[in-house]
Amino acid sequence: MSPDGVPRGRAAVSSSALQRVLGFVSVFTMAMTVPQVWTVWVDHRTDGVSLWSWGAYLVGALLWFWHGVREGDKNIYLPCVGWVLLDAAVIGGVLFASRG
Repeated sequence: MSPDGVPRGRAAVSSSALQRVLGFVSVFTMAMTVPQVWTVWVDHRTDGVSLWSWGAYLVGALLWFWHGVREGDKNIYLPCVGWVLLDAAVIGGVLFASRG
């Protein structure tokens, strides 16, 4: 590490590698959530979908988004945009299905 606190050498490579892995995992886990959104909106099946759980996921994503914006860390707040949309899509689909 240099005197200014910036990682050098192997630490810098490890940090950038970790950022790539975290980015991949963010996209991968969101992609794994798309089938739940599909099931709720296209197949109109909501059995076993918990509004409490998805509501908690939405609250968590909103809090992480807020934290990421306050910290100015796009690695935190950008994935949260996707999570807010996916969580809201599941919740909206369950609420919409329950009305019909």
